[in-house]
Amino acid sequence: MAGTINKVILIGNLGDDVKMHYFDDQNCVGRFPIATSESYTNKQTGEKITNTDWHNIVVRNGLAKVCEKYLSKGDKVYVEGKLKNRQWEQDGVKRYSTEVQVNEMTMLSTKRNEMNTNQPQQHQVSAAQPKPVVEEENDDLPF
Repeated sequence: MAGTINKVILIGNLGDDVKMHYFDDQNCVGRFPIATSESYTNKQTGEKITNTDWHNIVVRNGLAKVCEKYLSKGDKVYVEGKLKNRQWEQDGVKRYSTEVQVNEMTMLSTKRNEMNTNQPQQHQVSAAQPKPVVEEENDDLPF
């Protein structure tokens, strides 16, 4: 393979509400953690063990505004993006962070949807098209 790839796909639950930072009238960044979990049964004890990993998610501009409006703690999302490592110094100590910079997201379940209906709903949003487009079909078919 001639090139390289930096791609991350995660399905997890928000660990907190989306925290927004606005730079000016058009640019903003949203940040939130999501948790992914895996479970297995210990063969020796029969005990069910769950391991949870936390991921720092970063969304920008239109996608960030959609996340702020529709997502809250506990919601399940599918995110696609790339890993970005950051480093800074705070009080003389070097700090490091790995983030997932998201360019596509699908809301798999939201608390707002569960309050209104028992049907799971999916809404896909990407950085290229920040607002989902819904088209209604108007046909006279009885089924």
